[in-house]
Amino acid sequence: MDALDPLLIKATQAGLPLTPTPYATLAEQIGCTEAEVMARLTAMLDAGIIRRIGVVPNHYRLGYTANGMTVWDVADDRVDELGNAVGQLPFVSHCYRRPRALPDWPYNLFAMVHGHTRAEALAQADIIANLLGQACRARDILYSTRILKKTGLRLVD
Repeated sequence: MDALDPLLIKATQAGLPLTPTPYATLAEQIGCTEAEVMARLTAMLDAGIIRRIGVVPNHYRLGYTANGMTVWDVADDRVDELGNAVGQLPFVSHCYRRPRALPDWPYNLFAMVHGHTRAEALAQADIIANLLGQACRARDILYSTRILKKTGLRLVD
């Protein structure tokens, strides 16, 4: 890590500044240039120190109260291909493969959907089911009841 990295991480722990030029604002806060901020963020992404920079919305505040993790038992020889296709759907916020825990948990593909109603979330799940076709052997949807984690990397003094 570069000497600027801990300063940059601490400056972004609560999110990027809500300004028209957030990277310039960060640069001013930590005493470097906007180009240095961009270079250090890119280097930390490339090194795996940070995974991504992105928006972390509060779906409940946006009116999406039927947030469901759809879970799928997909044929192992198709799960990567189909998971990539599911992850491209505009209503899927994240999609990933996980190992099964047989015999109780046969699901190996997970895709988060967000609806204003459960009917909307179920309709999205039906679209996923149609995309998966015969490769899908079972499915379910697990609805969120609260937000569990909405924070990123934290450094303590």
